[in-house]
Amino acid sequence: MSFHLNLPPSVVAKQVKSEQEKEPQRQSREDWRKMKELEEARKAGTAPAMQDEEGKDINPHIPQYIMQAPWYFGTTTPTLKHQRPQEEKQKSYSKMEEWFKRGVKQGSVATKFRKGACENCGAVTHTKKDCLERPRKVGAKFSGENFAPDEYIQKNLSFDYEGKRDRWNGYNVEDHHTVMEEYAHIEAAKRMLKEQKLEQVMINSDVKEEDNPKVVLGDDGDDDKYADDLDMPGQKFETKQRITVRNLRIREDTAKYLYNLDPNSAYYDPKTRSMRDNPLKGTPKEGSEWKYQGDNFVRFSGDAQQFAKKQVFAWEAYEYGTDIHVQADPTKLELLTREVEKRKDESKTTAKQSILDKYGGQEYLEAPPKQLLLAQTENYVEYSRHGTVIKGEEKPVIRSKYEEDVYINNHTCVWGSYWNNGQWGYKCCHSLIKESYCTGEAGKDVAEAGHSLLKAISHGQAQEEVEDEGMEPPKSLLEQQHQEKLVERKIAKKNKKKKSKHKKKQKRRKSSSSSCEEESESDMDEEKEKARRLKKAITKELEHQRRANELLVMDERKCPYNSMYEVQAPTEEEMEAYRLKRQRMEDPLANLI
Repeated sequence: MSFHLNLPPSVVAKQVKSEQEKEPQRQSREDWRKMKELEEARKAGTAPAMQDEEGKDINPHIPQYIMQAPWYFGTTTPTLKHQRPQEEKQKSYSKMEEWFKRGVKQGSVATKFRKGACENCGAVTHTKKDCLERPRKVGAKFSGENFAPDEYIQKNLSFDYEGKRDRWNGYNVEDHHTVMEEYAHIEAAKRMLKEQKLEQVMINSDVKEEDNPKVVLGDDGDDDKYADDLDMPGQKFETKQRITVRNLRIREDTAKYLYNLDPNSAYYDPKTRSMRDNPLKGTPKEGSEWKYQGDNFVRFSGDAQQFAKKQVFAWEAYEYGTDIHVQADPTKLELLTREVEKRKDESKTTAKQSILDKYGGQEYLEAPPKQLLLAQTENYVEYSRHGTVIKGEEKPVIRSKYEEDVYINNHTCVWGSYWNNGQWGYKCCHSLIKESYCTGEAGKDVAEAGHSLLKAISHGQAQEEVEDEGMEPPKSLLEQQHQEKLVERKIAKKNKKKKSKHKKKQKRRKSSSSSCEEESESDMDEEKEKARRLKKAITKELEHQRRANELLVMDERKCPYNSMYEVQAPTEEEMEAYRLKRQRMEDPLANLI
């Protein structure tokens, strides 16, 4: 974008006549090229922008047909004033202070009749036909007395859309002062009346409280009744002056918004003067003992929550007919809350007991906690990326891979709780066979009889009795069946282990051969893909060099711009193709190739 002087046709004709006498001057190619370069530099931001007559910068990206002023505008410098609204075409509206004046008399009263004035009243601003006064028996024209003053001729006021609809336009502030003074006189009279009634009450102190439980004074008696109920923290209610005074902070204290000047810290509400969050949150001073840590800290610390609950309880009791106040009767309120809580607990226990008596299920309520049943807890534990515990208690490590205190087959003791003659067993039945069924006291008797029999055999005393009676050593049927099952299980486990080992060996052989083949095939595919990419990059590089040579030969004025060229990081194949095909000018033998 450049500025061209756009002159009127008459000026252009004069210049043509003067140029015919002299030698014609044309713009050279070098000047045209410099102008274009200056335009590109201004668009790129490397050269200062063009300025108008006021010294303001003109955007270099504005089109030429918008920036160029028409010949009839008559500009000799770059400007955009022809694109802005013209002052002579702008509509002018009346100001907000201007309004219609009503009942205003203009000028002094005339002493003699003037030509063209009203024949009835003598005012110049209207005629007899438009006169609004009472028709006189003898008009001012003939009487020459009692002339009326001239009326104020109102100008035509033109307002915009908002001015026409402004409800306070033309409002007189003095009217409001009169209303405020009237209300102030009424309040003063009420206050005096109340003081007189208070004096009468003090004099007549012999009146019984039963006859007058509550003294309602004046029209503002309802305010006295609800004054204590509506008492809010941060305010002081004075019943004598009937004024609610806001408690201001002490000027020596630090303001809440000055603890932390960071704009992203806790929000401060200037209307209510409250800052709910901690202003020092997220700073090194957060953990220290500071005087102020936010309004919520004061509200939810100490006995503030208990006090709020009692306040709510007092409001609820007032709704049910019990007149109680938190500040006036704290002991009564505390006793009442305890009594209500006790009745609630009793009602809950009676309801629970009645349901249990009717439907049963007491044993399910006495069940152990879920932490013991499911071995799960809700204890929060936070770990780092290395596995160390940051927050919370670490889960205890299980010392054994076996489950502890698990009783099977009706046993009451674990395996290994009994030892006899180098063998482990169950203490509950003295059984020496693992995973056997518990026989209880009968098993103990049988085991003792077997032990005594073995002792007799060892001493050689019971050998003859056994041969005569043809008896075998005592052995229960359950023990025999259990031993047979154990032998069968051991044989089945051995066969499974052999089969699994054989299958694993076959899988290893197959996987080793297939993995070698797959690796070789994948390497071949990668090499082919790299070669294909490199070939494509080389052809692209040759095309780029050919295009560059064509642009170098081309005229500068016909060269295209590279504004739509997409800039991306080159790939490895493109870098390799550039290294292979680049021209090495420092090589002395490069011209011989």
